[in-house]
Amino acid sequence: MPYKEILFASEGPVGFLTLNNPEKINALSKKMIGEMIDALTKVSEDESIKVVIIKTAGKHFCAGHNLDEMIDQGTKEYKFIFDQCTKMMQLIHEIPQPVIAQVQGIATAAGCQLAAWCDLVIAGEDAKFATPGVKIGLFCTTPMVAVTRAIGRKAAMEMLLTGRYYSAQEAKELGLINRVVPVDDLASETGKLAGQIAEASGFALQVGKQGFYAQVDQADCNALHFAKNTIAMNCTAEDAQNGMKAFLKKEIPEWKDR
Repeated sequence: MPYKEILFASEGPVGFLTLNNPEKINALSKKMIGEMIDALTKVSEDESIKVVIIKTAGKHFCAGHNLDEMIDQGTKEYKFIFDQCTKMMQLIHEIPQPVIAQVQGIATAAGCQLAAWCDLVIAGEDAKFATPGVKIGLFCTTPMVAVTRAIGRKAAMEMLLTGRYYSAQEAKELGLINRVVPVDDLASETGKLAGQIAEASGFALQVGKQGFYAQVDQADCNALHFAKNTIAMNCTAEDAQNGMKAFLKKEIPEWKDR
């Protein structure tokens, strides 16, 4: 489908999904969410892409949902918006490729959720994060899910109740993001991280990402049982056998397609 509010391109093993409506601060409109669902679904089936970077056009990452679409609507319309947004967020975790958010400027409400829900986040020094819905009578309930899982209960509760902006450095200290880099280096540093990840076996990345989310909220005993069965299965894979043999021979392993 032709996209109007996003762009998608790939360079080697890295895919770039760009939110492309800077006039609206890249707000998540119904159209944009639908296009992201389509792009992520296609990416999941593309074995040539090992890593995805979500970035945005303009000075800011994402201001959350497009409030122009949320005035004087009924429950059915609101439910559709949040059903679609939830589907899009779930795809970020479900696709086999690790997803990196490249954040500049503000990431607020569902924009903060989008960043927090990505597997990794690199932010420029100018980035600011907030869940400010409480200030307009619309508590950031869906962003709450991603933020709470990223930074824990007490820090998340303060962020949600105050609605204040957190600097990139504060966000890093809380664990909301992975790295803070100079704004001029944001694209290159994100690309560098993506390149490092893409050196790995696509099959191993898929097993690792899916396994991470499957075990992360389980009790210790259940998580260990899940992990031992998963790694036993992983050992039988062609990439794992090639990788172990190459390591023992001090050679560079060759990977098959995912």
